[in-house]
Amino acid sequence: MSTPAQAQAGPPAEQDESPVRKLFSVVQQVFLIWAFSQLAMKLISPAKPATTPSVATPGNDAAQPGEVNPFLLPPVQAYPAWKLGQPLSMHVYFSTSPNGDVFSHQDAGLPSFVWDNIIFGDWKETRVVTYDINLPLNVQKNGSLWADIFLVKDGASPDPSNPSFDPHSVHHVRKLLTRYMPRVKARKEKSLLSNSDVNGEVEEEPQDDIVVSHWHKNLTLALVSDETVIAIDKLPPVLVDHVHLVPGARDDTGTKGFYKPIIFPNDFWLLRSHLIEINTTTSTLPLEVTFQPMSYFKFQIFASMSHGFDEALKQQGGGAGAELDEVKRMLTETNPWFLGLTGLVSMLHVVFEMLAFKSDVSHWRQRKELVGVSIITNVFVQTVVLLYLIDNNENTSWMILMGSGMGVVIEAWKITKAVDISVIAAPSGSKLPYMLSIKDKHVLSDDEKKTQEYDKLAFRIVSYFTIPLLAAYTIYSLIYETHKGWYSFVISTLTSFVYMFGFSVAHMPMKAMIYKTLSTVVDDLFAFCIKMPMLHRLACFRDDVVFLIFLYQRWIYRIDPKRVNEYGQVMAEDVIKADGSSETKKDK
Repeated sequence: MSTPAQAQAGPPAEQDESPVRKLFSVVQQVFLIWAFSQLAMKLISPAKPATTPSVATPGNDAAQPGEVNPFLLPPVQAYPAWKLGQPLSMHVYFSTSPNGDVFSHQDAGLPSFVWDNIIFGDWKETRVVTYDINLPLNVQKNGSLWADIFLVKDGASPDPSNPSFDPHSVHHVRKLLTRYMPRVKARKEKSLLSNSDVNGEVEEEPQDDIVVSHWHKNLTLALVSDETVIAIDKLPPVLVDHVHLVPGARDDTGTKGFYKPIIFPNDFWLLRSHLIEINTTTSTLPLEVTFQPMSYFKFQIFASMSHGFDEALKQQGGGAGAELDEVKRMLTETNPWFLGLTGLVSMLHVVFEMLAFKSDVSHWRQRKELVGVSIITNVFVQTVVLLYLIDNNENTSWMILMGSGMGVVIEAWKITKAVDISVIAAPSGSKLPYMLSIKDKHVLSDDEKKTQEYDKLAFRIVSYFTIPLLAAYTIYSLIYETHKGWYSFVISTLTSFVYMFGFSVAHMPMKAMIYKTLSTVVDDLFAFCIKMPMLHRLACFRDDVVFLIFLYQRWIYRIDPKRVNEYGQVMAEDVIKADGSSETKKDK
């Protein structure tokens, strides 16, 4: 048998209201709503009783003629059946019994222990015990292992065959220790040029999710240790499983019942990444059992959030597990100041990203010509980045995916400024009934033709050194690095070059440029706080270099209305006239 190692343990906003003021207004409204909701909860919550109601049995005089006997209905309120301050004992048994009959169905090799003299209501009470559990063979083969917890008072025994057994002094709950969930699919990479037979690697056929048992090394048993009056008719479904009423115990009116102490196995801090798959190679696994008191308010929060996370995991699949784990990891493993910084950085990143998108779209809706813009190139660059992030979705936060996806949508929308895309009926003899019709909206102007010429010239010049570098890196990556497959290899190779060379700000409106600058500064912190692939993390610091060069150029080359940019554009003449002087600072 395993040997334990025990230890104690306002007014409407104006039309030109600034974005910062709008953000502050939203935060202020959220805070006021939260404050009023907390105040309302305190005002409408039932008060604690001065005395405990007496227990009564159903009688004929409990209901008037024509009324339903309240003893035949669930109680309206429930009061604690056990008084605070009394000593309790907690008996914990590990068993494979399906019905919890641990005394007639004992498993050899599975331990059990007792915590005596637990003062009910003592907030400083903490117990810890550690075991190495020798798993039975059926548990190693996807069987179930339970923890049966018995909370007893007045020196009673949880064993029904014992003379000191008293059902009114024993409370029994069960916790399933083997957690069943789909097997985690590991990201398998291999050398694309190597012979799989030589390396002994055989590519597995795709298969559906296989549900297997998993093990977590921690079990936390929380005892709700306050005298809360529970409104049974308003009890959320997620809490019903943890609140056990004493059968037949009512007061004289029949509307007030009694509930046994709430034992809550707290799995909220359980991380899926910490789970160990159980099989025949895991015959012995560690387990640390912790006892701690908990308030009813915290019990509501943890139970509701645990249920919400479990439901999200069921609906969204394994992809949501990594995001939920990341949230829990930040709450448990992060310094509170750093956690607050992470929340602030995440909020600023989203705000600046949305403001940049809004400014970019507003600018393009008013734009009549496409001088100086290479739309197809921008769409290609954004699409490659998005495909790379999706291919590495287990290492990518949803905020990164959302921003990249919106960027692709906006760049694709810009194409509609140049051409009309529609679905028309295909001509007779075609294999498909419909086809895409792409027509230019207008004849290219001289400046737009120059844009195309500059694009071709720029691509030709850049290709002189980028194509050899791309070829060299491709060959190196193909020979020395591992990949999931050919698709992943192509996407990661293209992304490496897109992150290095695919950055341009000449076509951006100045307001969007400012928001992008602020977003880039925030991204420096964002790169360390939020989960993202390594290439995307490095791209955040690449943007810093680009913006430093941009600021240097703005300092060297001040506003010169007469200066011709790289696309042959000159500031409008009315702007020059409004300036009142054709002499620039550079001329001075």
